[in-house]
Amino acid sequence: MTLDARLVVTRPAFTLDLALRAERGKVVALLGPNGAGKTTALRALAGLSPLSGGHISLRGRPLHTLPAESRPIGMVFQDYLLFPHLSALDNVAFGPRCQGVSKAESRRVAAELLERVGLAGHAAARPRQLSGGQAQRVALARALAVRPELLLLDEPLAALDAHTRLEVRSRLRRHLAEFDGATVLVTHDPLDAMVLADRLVVIEGGAVVQQGTPGEVARRPRTDYVARLVGLNLYRGAADGGRVDVGGLLVHTSEQFDGPAFVAFAPTAVAIYRSRPDGSPRNLWQATIEGVERHGDNVRVHLDGPVTAFADVTPAAVADLDLTPGQRIWASVKATETHAYPA
Repeated sequence: MTLDARLVVTRPAFTLDLALRAERGKVVALLGPNGAGKTTALRALAGLSPLSGGHISLRGRPLHTLPAESRPIGMVFQDYLLFPHLSALDNVAFGPRCQGVSKAESRRVAAELLERVGLAGHAAARPRQLSGGQAQRVALARALAVRPELLLLDEPLAALDAHTRLEVRSRLRRHLAEFDGATVLVTHDPLDAMVLADRLVVIEGGAVVQQGTPGEVARRPRTDYVARLVGLNLYRGAADGGRVDVGGLLVHTSEQFDGPAFVAFAPTAVAIYRSRPDGSPRNLWQATIEGVERHGDNVRVHLDGPVTAFADVTPAAVADLDLTPGQRIWASVKATETHAYPA
């Protein structure tokens, strides 16, 4: 295990208490809403924010007692923070120079890294002459130039437009796969986390609420925040065989077990009817339409009833059913479309 840390940072209105581990060659993403403590955790690892308690160990060596400049860490800031008066080459060479490496060797290392990230032809460019994607790659090369054992990325794609983000995300994934240290990535974008990370650690209110591989987290969300991120309706209740009482609605599921449980299903699994459907599906309830909005190629309908839910339907279905806010409708979900698991 390359990184083994417990980060405790106490602020007047907030306390972060996070256990974090990362293996060599792996990317761990800290995912959470604004104010959850993600950036505080990253700054604590880097030595930019002092710990109130806990420890940081890197390859078995204590790190929390060292000043920031003595830690074998490379960091890519959200706004990249390139030196505006230096060329791309000299930005990348800055770290090795600070470590006492000769100017010639530092520039050789910088040139090699710029070639590796596909920017050999932009070595003489100043930051203002670079696109957002190019600046991000220079910042990554600068972080790698100090030969870090731990790489920290703070919202590395947040400053990019949607088109550039798609290309740079793919490039970044390849670069991270080549890095032989551990990487900790902070993001609030679930797609960035799912594509770039080997493991997700979800933080809310300064504490871990869920962690696992991207697939595990997506299949079994444990908080409303995670459910919204992965696009699922989520309820907590009590399971009794193949039924889960979620408080006001008894949901029939394909899984059978007893005890505290979560039930999740996709908005696309929710069918809407103007009148009670024939055949009486097993999971059927009346609801009021609270809102209707565009959602990608579909329309998302907000439902309020014994449970709140999202239903994704086609624009044609909205027109055919004449769906409007305030309207009473029937909603149903097949048992085979639900997913229940222990809470």
